[in-house]
Amino acid sequence: MSEPILPATVCQRWLGATQPSLFAKGRRGRRALTVPAWDGDESAAELPAACRRAEPADLPDLSEPEVMRHFTLLSNLNHHLERGMYPLGSCTMKFNPRLNEQVAALPGFAALHPAQDVEDMQGLLAALKLLEDDLCEITGFAACSLLPSAGAQGEYLGMLVIRAFHVANGDQDRDEILIPDSAHGTNPASVVLAGMRPRTIKSRADGRIDLAALRAACGSRTAGIMITNPNTLGLFEVDIVEVARIVHEAGGRLYMDGANLNAILGRARPGDMGFDVTHLNLHKTFSTPHGGGGPGAGPICVTAELEPFLPGPRIVEDDGQYDFDRLPAGDDTAIHAWYGNVGVCLRALAYILRNGGDGLKRISGMAVLNANYLLARVKPLLPVDHAVGCLHEFVASGSAWKEQHGVRTLDIAKRLLDFGVHAPTIYFPLIVEEAVMVEPTESEPRESLDHFVSALEQIRREAETRPELLHNAPHATPVGRLDEARAARQLDLRWNGPCGC
Repeated sequence: MSEPILPATVCQRWLGATQPSLFAKGRRGRRALTVPAWDGDESAAELPAACRRAEPADLPDLSEPEVMRHFTLLSNLNHHLERGMYPLGSCTMKFNPRLNEQVAALPGFAALHPAQDVEDMQGLLAALKLLEDDLCEITGFAACSLLPSAGAQGEYLGMLVIRAFHVANGDQDRDEILIPDSAHGTNPASVVLAGMRPRTIKSRADGRIDLAALRAACGSRTAGIMITNPNTLGLFEVDIVEVARIVHEAGGRLYMDGANLNAILGRARPGDMGFDVTHLNLHKTFSTPHGGGGPGAGPICVTAELEPFLPGPRIVEDDGQYDFDRLPAGDDTAIHAWYGNVGVCLRALAYILRNGGDGLKRISGMAVLNANYLLARVKPLLPVDHAVGCLHEFVASGSAWKEQHGVRTLDIAKRLLDFGVHAPTIYFPLIVEEAVMVEPTESEPRESLDHFVSALEQIRREAETRPELLHNAPHATPVGRLDEARAARQLDLRWNGPCGC
């Protein structure tokens, strides 16, 4: 008997997603809120004619339950961690504890305006300085800036700091940043934006940096190297101390992309490995909200040698009083109008304080344990070439399925959505053919991991017997498979009628 199109675990289509009345709701006269009548001077309440509509807005009349149901329905049209597993490799999609939200929403934080006098925000500045100090302790660096509002912006600022360091030392010609071929795609982009040139370093057969290639590439133009450690294959760069020695002897500085810090949290510090600067994705390692267009935060930590090149404002403390040390004259590394995205930083601080040092160490241990459990169960289904030494994530390959059944990695990823599981990262890193990058994080219980494997097992059976089913997946989501290239080029978010089509 053939397998059903929809898995047994999916008992209905996503909550009302196919109903024509998704937006056609309400009835005239219903009210969710009654606004009190204005009892003051009518002339004072009147807006200028240029600011008034000619006709009343055609808005629906809805009761409060209808409003709440509508937005709850919309929230469930997308996959999220409250719906199910999100094994998006390299993105560390862990659960965002609600306590973090409560801390960030405290009136003493949320009600402040960034232009207020520093006397009004002493508590906030104390909290942000505590976060800086904690991040320095976690990473092993001397100084921290919370300024960057995204991981890529943290990379960019890190490159500006390295460039400023070399210029101050009279090494204007040092304009080359070495980047392993397994690097994140934003790394070379950040280098170019900072006015330098990326140069690729090949990996060895075991997926780690080739020391011979590194030595050959280092020279008088070497400004530094960008390394993700563990790298995008989920492997720790075991030769990192030697890498640091080679680059430093050539006059360069080491930058660590902190995207995968969750694997070594509380166990190994970039500063102790020989790195000079790192950025931290607070939305990855420290559980602040991830995606949705923002906000984000990508603080950087640096050595004492590089601290003078951090841009202002910097938080300074004198006898229990906090202030901002503003930009020095002529500084060209300012990247934010204010001091970072405060709400995101507060969420990260709450996460760090709630877990403490021992808790952060347990987090990395559980993340690695979950990844290795899943690796052992996935390997019989999808080959994993770089399995030895796997930490928080692994990269499988769907090339065998493509050759034998004509099923691509994209088909596997789309079909997983029908099982209530978000697709892993696919086709990255580029050094693995038909790549499937899986990172379960520490948030998932064993039952979730087993469900993921069970879904892959059914998908493999379908690949062998009903490949067309996979070519047309997903089947149980609000929207079927899109022409993603066209959607990216001709994005249209308008609602065009009762059916929303």
